[in-house]
Amino acid sequence: MVQIKNPEQIAKMREAGLVVAAIHAATREAAVPGATTKDLDQVARKVLAEHDAKPNFLGYGGFPATICTSVNEVVVHGIPSDDVVLKDGDVISVDCGAIIDGWHGDAAYTAFVGSGHSPELIELSRVTEESMWAGIAAMKQGNRLVDVSRAIETYIRRQPKPGGGKYGIIEDYGGHGIGTEMHMDPHLLNYVDRRRGKGPKLVPGFCLAIEPMVSLGTPRTEVLSDDWTVITTDGTWSSHWEHSVALTEQGPLVLTAPDGGRAKLAALGITAAPDPLA
Repeated sequence: MVQIKNPEQIAKMREAGLVVAAIHAATREAAVPGATTKDLDQVARKVLAEHDAKPNFLGYGGFPATICTSVNEVVVHGIPSDDVVLKDGDVISVDCGAIIDGWHGDAAYTAFVGSGHSPELIELSRVTEESMWAGIAAMKQGNRLVDVSRAIETYIRRQPKPGGGKYGIIEDYGGHGIGTEMHMDPHLLNYVDRRRGKGPKLVPGFCLAIEPMVSLGTPRTEVLSDDWTVITTDGTWSSHWEHSVALTEQGPLVLTAPDGGRAKLAALGITAAPDPLA
């Protein structure tokens, strides 16, 4: 069953989403050479405390930290640690969430540590982020879930990969519904699988966490012995971007973007829904 939210509930999710945005801003600033991923986790905990919000990652299925910090070939679910020291040239994806009055926000970004990153890595992050926005733009009344998947995949497939070859769209992980829980129905693939059908219709009150994960090589992954850390099977580096999005009567509202997604959606010819907290 897909949980449909009313405007008041979406407003509460917007509150949680803005806390996530604040965590992103603070951890991005802290992701410098010499910092540990545990340092970033402490930064996130401080932001949550300042906003009187709860973490939704800590303790989820036994996860031991407030955020996920995934460096280089780690695709997702990297555990913050004092042993992982960020170096000049690293790429890190930070995934985090927050709970306000029982309502969840969830989002991720990819950042470049220091300098000297290759055009290939810079383009990887750009393609992943823009495919997310293509998926968000497909959050329209009357569309179906598969239309979001198709928009993400189509954008990625149309982008030339520096040096040749194809990007790997990670197969084992994708987006999801969000609301009174962090992970809810429906599961959102980042590619079209015709065996799954078209999926549910998108109607006002439908909320999705849209999160493409893309590698420079394989779409396949494996989980390390800690039962959390997911890496590419060929060791190629990856990127992960995510926003939580609500479909309203006035269009999509990007709950975890500071401006509600207004600027990026406008560039795609779409008017974002009004911010209920403005």
